[in-house]
Amino acid sequence: MAAEASRICGWCAFDSGNTDLAEAHYMGAIRSAASAHDPVTQANVFAFWSMARYSDGDISGALGHVEEALRNAIHTGSPRMIAMVHSRASRAHAKAGDLRASQRAEEAAFTAYDRAGHLDDEPACVYWVSRAELHSWAASNASDLNDPRRALTHYAAVATPHQAETYDDDAYPRSRALRLSREADAHLSLRDVDAAVHTADQAVQAIGGVTSARGTTVLTDLRTKLRTHQQLPAVREFLDRTV
Repeated sequence: MAAEASRICGWCAFDSGNTDLAEAHYMGAIRSAASAHDPVTQANVFAFWSMARYSDGDISGALGHVEEALRNAIHTGSPRMIAMVHSRASRAHAKAGDLRASQRAEEAAFTAYDRAGHLDDEPACVYWVSRAELHSWAASNASDLNDPRRALTHYAAVATPHQAETYDDDAYPRSRALRLSREADAHLSLRDVDAAVHTADQAVQAIGGVTSARGTTVLTDLRTKLRTHQQLPAVREFLDRTV
């Protein structure tokens, strides 16, 4: 319980943009989980901690945490947990610009997820891991690796109900807003400005009153890129609405 409480505090600090505070909470979480000899919680904490590391540019540290997460995840026997950890590895490699390593980890994630059974057979902490999430991470990888077309292919898969196997988007507006913002950016990279503005509008509607440093930063970056197209009426209207 102490480990999970610290992990949640670490995630909240990270999502609020305070990575130093997140590090302190994650350290406390992993110490508590280790003292309890709990591989599920250790795997989960290291996986979340790796995200903070690669988001802050520490690829080596992120991959070190992924290695520890995978070692513990294997002991849990949870396909969803193992898939999630491989996805963290794929994100770290993509951030480093390593296409082959990122795709290998992606393939390992989808392969592990193919073995997933009913949610009741999995640890409670991986309730949110779904095929849609794997596609969303793969899309982010493609964008980081300058392949917006592949990114859009994965985003399309997220929206396919029979592939998604996911939770209700309306219940998790921050995640939906992040995904839509990144999808809009992929459209913009392909110079499809109309699609970018349409998707960005959906992202703004999704974020609503949810406060998230990551969510607002992605939208702010997208607005900056759209300003180069502000001679277009649709873009000007969007920029005026989202000041």
